[in-house]
Amino acid sequence: MSKTTVQDASTEPQPEPRSQPQRATAGRAFALLLVITGAAGLLAAWVITIDKFKILEGKVSGETFTPSCSLNPIVSCGSVMESDQASVFGFPNPMLGLVTYAVVIGVGMSLLARARFPRWYWLTFNAGTLFGVAFVTWLMIQSLYEINALCLWCSLAWVATLTMFWYVTSFNIRNDFLPAPAGVKRFLDEFTWVLPVTHTGIIVMLVLTRWGASLWA
Repeated sequence: MSKTTVQDASTEPQPEPRSQPQRATAGRAFALLLVITGAAGLLAAWVITIDKFKILEGKVSGETFTPSCSLNPIVSCGSVMESDQASVFGFPNPMLGLVTYAVVIGVGMSLLARARFPRWYWLTFNAGTLFGVAFVTWLMIQSLYEINALCLWCSLAWVATLTMFWYVTSFNIRNDFLPAPAGVKRFLDEFTWVLPVTHTGIIVMLVLTRWGASLWA
């Protein structure tokens, strides 16, 4: 009679666990920053959209509508809204802002609810904010050197966009979603705020260099 051996189940090869996508949890402060900057951009886009429609309605009825933020020939939202650059994609630029800034608010609210997103999501979001910074930078250059007028609501959207971009980029670097040297990560752990403040300061310097005291004349 042959002796039957029972193989220990523990020696059987176990299936490898499926790799899970890398995810990161965002802090409450970062989530609130996205909600606040998204809301600021959305407010600016909403006001500009309403004023743009009023300008168009005025032209149809033969009247002239002057936006409330048109303070003088330089600080003139109306001049910016009526420029060709204000409708780059064939429709008023702020209509794009109504969609994109609403998305940012949605992301921030999701993070407040403790949602966790994978790496591809954060990189896509980062790419969107990068496009936003590139677009508002182009609009800023056009405003300063081609249109020769400044829109205050547009300026609010500029600052909101570049702020969210720097903080989203910092988040991705600190969570290893974007490669960066260890020194950069240590800097961003404490001094991310320096980047949007410096960026905003550069814009302010460009505006003052372009017009100076004439802004308030």
